[in-house]
Amino acid sequence: MTVVVKVGGARAVDPAGALADIAALVERGERVVLVHGGSTAVDDLLERLGEEPEYVETPGGVVGRFTDETTMEALEMAFGQLNTQLVAGLQNEGVDAVGLSGVDGRLVTGRRKSAVRVQEGGKRKIRRGDHSGTIDAVNADLLETLLAGGYTPVVGLPVLGEEEDGLIPVNSDADRAAAAVAAALGATLVSLTDVPGVFADPDDPDTLIERVETPEEFAALEDAAAGFMGRKVMAAEEALAGGADRVVVADANADQPVRAALEGSGTVIEGSAVEESE
Repeated sequence: MTVVVKVGGARAVDPAGALADIAALVERGERVVLVHGGSTAVDDLLERLGEEPEYVETPGGVVGRFTDETTMEALEMAFGQLNTQLVAGLQNEGVDAVGLSGVDGRLVTGRRKSAVRVQEGGKRKIRRGDHSGTIDAVNADLLETLLAGGYTPVVGLPVLGEEEDGLIPVNSDADRAAAAVAAALGATLVSLTDVPGVFADPDDPDTLIERVETPEEFAALEDAAAGFMGRKVMAAEEALAGGADRVVVADANADQPVRAALEGSGTVIEGSAVEESE
C-alpha cells in the first residue's frame, strides 16, 4: 500500500503524532509520502518582516493568499525551514527521509497565474503580480525511485510554474499538491487537519460525516464543507478523479492519527463517490 499523508500548516496541528505513525508504517513495509502545508509559518514570517499577509476572495467565494514578490520570498524561506524540520523529525524516528520542494526534479509542475480575479467591495477586479499557479503534473517516476530505494519523500511548496520567460517557483495550494501526488501514485490520501473530519453542521461536532460512497453523498459533503474545509473537499475530488484509491480527512492530533484514519476514523471518501477522469 502507498499512503500520501498531508499534514496541515495550521497552528493547532502538531505533526509529532503523524511522524511517529509514519515511522510505524514504514517499519512494517508501507510506502509513505509526506506532503506538508505551512500557511501559518508564512504569515508569521511576513509579520516578523513587517509585512501584512494578504488574502483575497475569488468571485466564486474561495479565499486564498495573494502572493506578491515579497510573500513569495517569505514562502520559500518558511517552507524550506519546515521541510528541514519534518525531515529531521522523521530521521529521529528512524525513517530515511528526503526533503523536496515541488521545484526539485520538476516534482510538481504547472502554470503561473500572474493575474487573478478577485471580489473586493462587491466589485470584481483583476489583480496582477501574483506568484501562484495551477498544478498540471507530478513526476511520479522520481517519487517511485525514492520509494523503491527505501526513502520517504517529504514534499512541500513551492511548485515549478511555467511562464512566457521560462520556469519559476510559484505558490500553490498544498492540499491540491497532495491530491496530485496521491493521484499520480494511485495512493490513499490521508489529509490531517485540526478537526476530526467534515461535519454536516460545522457548528456541531456531533455531526461528523463518517463515510462518503456515492456521488449523492459527495454532493452533500460539498454542501457541508465550510471555510478551509471546502478546499480539502475540492482536493479530495481531484485526488479521486485522478486515480487515488480513497481519501480520509482526519484529526492530526488524535492518537496514532495516520493509522486511525486508515482504519476508518474521520471522514472516509471512497473512489466510488467521484467519477474518475479519463
